[in-house]
Amino acid sequence: MKIGVFDSGVGGLTVLRALMDRIPEADYLYLGDTARLPYGAKSRETVARYAVSSAKFLVAEGAEFLVIACNTASALALDAIRDAAPVPVLGVVETGANAAEVSSATRDVMVIATAATVESHAYAAACAARGLRAIEKACPLLVPLVEEGWIEHPVTAEVLRIYLGELMELAQKAKMNPDTLVLGCTHYPLLRAQIERAVPDTLRVIDSAAVTAAQVDRRLAAPRGSTEAAGTARFFATDSVTKFRALGSRFLGRAIDAVDLVDFGG
Repeated sequence: MKIGVFDSGVGGLTVLRALMDRIPEADYLYLGDTARLPYGAKSRETVARYAVSSAKFLVAEGAEFLVIACNTASALALDAIRDAAPVPVLGVVETGANAAEVSSATRDVMVIATAATVESHAYAAACAARGLRAIEKACPLLVPLVEEGWIEHPVTAEVLRIYLGELMELAQKAKMNPDTLVLGCTHYPLLRAQIERAVPDTLRVIDSAAVTAAQVDRRLAAPRGSTEAAGTARFFATDSVTKFRALGSRFLGRAIDAVDLVDFGG
């Protein structure tokens, strides 16, 4: 099985990391559309065009299953990608909502994400379709803090305390009883330990990377032997391959030896 993973940048490498841990024998293709990020500032039509071109590239490279590890693309372009790609496609918004549905006993959940994802209300819609109430909060400072490497920094802990405190207040005002927190950005799994320390023990944290890998594993549902050799991983970026290697290695948790530069023509 060759699995293609797509994101506008390096955040989706947390999803790839979880996939490689969960399904080590698969071959992986990862594309970061770094020349055209951030997607959050683009129109739905532009995001769909960018995401479809990236999906088609991964399929042309042999991908038999696509994981859209970009919350903005999952929110705005999943249907367009599915229409254009002749292989199964799974997006991180639906996997997060699926996991929240299983997790929540109160049927009230909270979501933290980037401003673009929150403004799309994709998680709220996906949760509502599953009989859940969701309250969303944008946390714009978290992505730059993660990319700076300040995972355990006191500044990050204080920012999280403020954001999560505000979110709990919003839930209380809405007369909600949330028991689940969805990490609606692929950067946030790197902050999971910090986040879990900042919320009550009764609140279950849904890691978008881990639940996506688990759901891909279930979707493939292929019997595997314990002696299968580890698969390969190839990396592609549309800009700044040196920066991609350096920053991406932190997200992947292992060295990225080579990144191929691809050009989609703007």
